[in-house]
Amino acid sequence: MRGEQIPKKIIEFLEKCEWPSTTEDIAGGVGVTWQTAQIHLFKLQAEGKVKYRKVGRQNQWWLEQKYRKEF
Repeated sequence: MRGEQIPKKIIEFLEKCEWPSTTEDIAGGVGVTWQTAQIHLFKLQAEGKVKYRKVGRQNQWWLEQKYRKEF
């Protein structure tokens, strides 16, 4: 998978999720390593497209638009 496709795949994965997903779940769903998913997720977070919260040792991610709709 090409690098520029990964953010799109991450967004598509998160659109299907009903609740926050871990970096590991997203990496598995998209087909990339945990480290690659983490890098792209932090870039998406900096762009305001996703939100995250650290819960224990996990980062949990969700789409910014869903966060606004639910809260």
